[in-house]
Amino acid sequence: MKSKGEMEDQISRALTQWEKEYLGRGPISVKTDIIRNMIIVQMRGLLTPAEQKLAETKEGLLAVKRIRSDLIESGSEQLREIIVTMTGKQVMSVHTDISTRTGERIIVFSLADNFEEEFQK
Repeated sequence: MKSKGEMEDQISRALTQWEKEYLGRGPISVKTDIIRNMIIVQMRGLLTPAEQKLAETKEGLLAVKRIRSDLIESGSEQLREIIVTMTGKQVMSVHTDISTRTGERIIVFSLADNFEEEFQK
């Protein structure tokens, strides 16, 4: 059995790889936390220079958020499968948002069971 920290690190690495393969570019840094029945992933440095420039206007900001959201939604089944494969837990829902100001994305995977308690045994 892996430690909680090892599992968090492996999830970070797997999601970074997914970002690179699916979206063509990975984050600068990734931090994953397992809390109760949630896996919370914080990714930094996601926006391209062009997206950063576009996000300077209200219309551009909304366009960047919409496109990034649509891209994640189109790959959500792959994201779910990564988490199911790594944890053995059913993913109930996936929530995500990206900040066009900081280039940070948060992804929250809500699991059917309390995954954190498995590391406390």
